[in-house]
Amino acid sequence: MKLVRLLMKMQNETVQVELKSGVLVHGTIVTVSPNMNITLKDVKMTVPHRSPTQLEHIMVRGSQVRMVLLPDDLNLDALLQDPIFSKKQEKPLSAPQGRGGASKHTYTKAPKRTTNAHNRGF
Repeated sequence: MKLVRLLMKMQNETVQVELKSGVLVHGTIVTVSPNMNITLKDVKMTVPHRSPTQLEHIMVRGSQVRMVLLPDDLNLDALLQDPIFSKKQEKPLSAPQGRGGASKHTYTKAPKRTTNAHNRGF
């Protein structure tokens, strides 16, 4: 299971996101994209060695996220029992589906090349 799928289900939950730069962003999740870009509202952003800043909205790029701290009262059992997180059903075995089909799997010996003075490139 991927963290991004869990975050997508956590709309309207308050989380704390730590960025690779050391910035802490505390806010309520509005949306999460498949690239883990997180949009938060009612944000308190804390830059190291500076006073916290209040923001209405912020979008955090997914590649800059170091970790996401989840709330203690979050019911993970309910989120993880969702059908999205259940194992995929196994597919029955079937014939190869690649290019060329079954005829490609029969190999024949290639004819021997003959060279003479006319096709040597001189």
